[in-house]
Amino acid sequence: MSKGPLVTRTELRRRKEEADKEAQRLFEQEQREADKEYRKKEKEISNFYRKEHKKQKEVTKSRSNEQTKIRERSNTLTKAIIVVAILLAIVIFIVLNL
Repeated sequence: MSKGPLVTRTELRRRKEEADKEAQRLFEQEQREADKEYRKKEKEISNFYRKEHKKQKEVTKSRSNEQTKIRERSNTLTKAIIVVAILLAIVIFIVLNL
């Protein structure tokens, strides 16, 4: 009366291996899609910050350099004022003596 098992162990093992391969294939496909999505998002973020970085200009000035320029300009202007005052005094002296 015994006809044998409906499904043999080798058949069960084969089905289990096929199921594992299918699960592995689905996992790899999902992983690829997730990586693709991640790369796309990363690219968008890097593009955004690249644009923001382009908007910002590099700082080439410093306080000490600016203070030095101001001091030099002030000295030059002071000297020019003194020279003009001396010339004006000479002109006034010449005009009043004639």
